[in-house]
Amino acid sequence: MDALVLLVIALLCMSAGTIGALMGIGGGLIIIPLLTLGFGIPMQEAIGASLIGVIATSTGAATKYVKQGLTNVRLALFLEMSTTAGSIVGALIAVYTDQAVLFLLFSALLLYSGYTMLRRTELFFSPEEVKAEAQMVDLSCRYIDPRSSCEVNYGVKGLKKGLAYSSVAGMLSGLLGVGGGLVKVPVMSVCMCVPLKAATATSNFMIGVTALTGAIIFYGHGLLNAYLCAAVALGVFAGAYIGTMLMAKYSSNQLRKGFAILLFIVAASMILKTAGLWGGA
Repeated sequence: MDALVLLVIALLCMSAGTIGALMGIGGGLIIIPLLTLGFGIPMQEAIGASLIGVIATSTGAATKYVKQGLTNVRLALFLEMSTTAGSIVGALIAVYTDQAVLFLLFSALLLYSGYTMLRRTELFFSPEEVKAEAQMVDLSCRYIDPRSSCEVNYGVKGLKKGLAYSSVAGMLSGLLGVGGGLVKVPVMSVCMCVPLKAATATSNFMIGVTALTGAIIFYGHGLLNAYLCAAVALGVFAGAYIGTMLMAKYSSNQLRKGFAILLFIVAASMILKTAGLWGGA
């Protein structure tokens, strides 16, 4: 692959890292359409590079979010058990799945996530309210909102649902190369009542481990292009650092609306691609 093309890919992937760090999604939803629609890279190879990009996003963003106290580390470790198992299954499926099917699955996932984000309003409970419901383990946490400087103290509900949906998130991570954050963030926010910024930071902490599991499968099948993965990783890592700085400038509502709009745009592009109306099927 030409060095100039790799440089362009790295620069464009900075936006993926920025959005991934802001929303806890790893940037896969930008990387995959960018590589497949913009540069004609095969879907499986794009997924492999995206998984490497997700690892870079997690590395670039997670450290800062942990220092800020936004990341709920106990919740991340709790959910990662089922997520990693799902990722192995998803990666194995992706290696042997038709490219058009992957496009349609990816588009459907984007539309679902966008709809969920648009209709969702912020709702969370205090640790005392959650303890009264006798959850299996106390995963409550607190942080200082980087935008308002106010302390947010919350409890975590729906742990069984969280585990179940996290396995689905892991499967989608390995299958579609998106890090699982597209499912994890809505699940933590909607089902487990975790504030969006905390869900985003926690997802960033988790997605690197999930993506690594899938990347190993892709490497074993010879689907990781070293030069392409390096370009994606460098661009995404730089963008992730920018994203962590921008977090303090936006409210949860602003992030959610912008994210939903972006998902709809990318989903429409992928559907056009599958139908052969954009660059062939």
